[in-house]
Amino acid sequence: MHNSVSTPQSSVRPVRTGIVGASGYTGEELVRLLARHPHATLALAASRSLAGKPVAEAFPQMRELLAPEFTFCAADPEALAREDVDYWFLALPHGVAAAYALALTAAGRRVLDLSADFRLGSAALYKEYYGGDHPAPALLESAPYVLPELAPFHAWKDAPLIACPGCYPTSIQIPLVPLLRAHLLRPSPGALVINSYSGISGAGRKAEISYLYCERDESVKAYGIPRHRHLSEIEEQLSAAAAAPVVVQFNPHLAPMKRGIATTITVPAPGISIAQVYAEWEAAYAGRRFVGILPPGQHPDTGHVSGTNRVDISASIDPRTGNLVITAAMDNLLKGAGGQAVQIMNLLAGFDETDGLL
Repeated sequence: MHNSVSTPQSSVRPVRTGIVGASGYTGEELVRLLARHPHATLALAASRSLAGKPVAEAFPQMRELLAPEFTFCAADPEALAREDVDYWFLALPHGVAAAYALALTAAGRRVLDLSADFRLGSAALYKEYYGGDHPAPALLESAPYVLPELAPFHAWKDAPLIACPGCYPTSIQIPLVPLLRAHLLRPSPGALVINSYSGISGAGRKAEISYLYCERDESVKAYGIPRHRHLSEIEEQLSAAAAAPVVVQFNPHLAPMKRGIATTITVPAPGISIAQVYAEWEAAYAGRRFVGILPPGQHPDTGHVSGTNRVDISASIDPRTGNLVITAAMDNLLKGAGGQAVQIMNLLAGFDETDGLL
């Protein structure tokens, strides 16, 4: 196998990385990020559909980053487990990633899973929302769920397998978790309403009529109501932050844009000042480069975060209704997927959190 890029000269030991599911939208972002990372070498890019094809042929915009002879390899779990790779990124659908996680962790590799296979706390909850038995329940119990700004590093720094958060849940947890941990918010069931809008790439790279340009252009629609699969992850993580059950109304929408997530959260906030909200955010995210706290009245815009690993957040209190209204925006393929996974790898490997992401 040929490496896609030469190892940079650095005092930091470079790591060898590999991607399974490299031909999807998230896989493409991971190829781009890892091929130009200052302390990593992209060693392998595995794809079930494009094995043997030059990666630069599939992604012509990356010809200057990828060697012409660097090709997609076959996505065989046992064969990949024998490769000399320090960190594996699984950009695969739920139900598929677990087989790779089993083989790779058994071989002593570190795995960052971007599917939903290890995000939930129990096999029963997984079955309820994903419709089948969990394929690796023993790993499910041991894989920490890591949103790096919110999960203490000591709790996951030695984990062989890490569950990377979903895109919608990331845009929701970043603004809400600090407020729930501080008990500023104590919403009754259904009082916390979340409306999120996702770009079409959130559905994955697949050929379906409902995702064709003529179907989606100038068209916005709700879907997955009232029990989108991410609801399980959202409520589980918010409940853990609040140390009490949190039941939300989650309304996802498909928006006519390639990438990005815009989220608006409305929740009753009696007796809470906007100064208290911002104080909690400032304390939680001091020094964290990938959370942008905008002043009240300045609302996040997907166009301002597209192509970045940053999530922007803002809040206002409506004096007429007594509601706290929070808005957030981020790139679903970066902070919502590949970029966040690279951020986690940076922390595990002892690199700067921002390496390869700015």
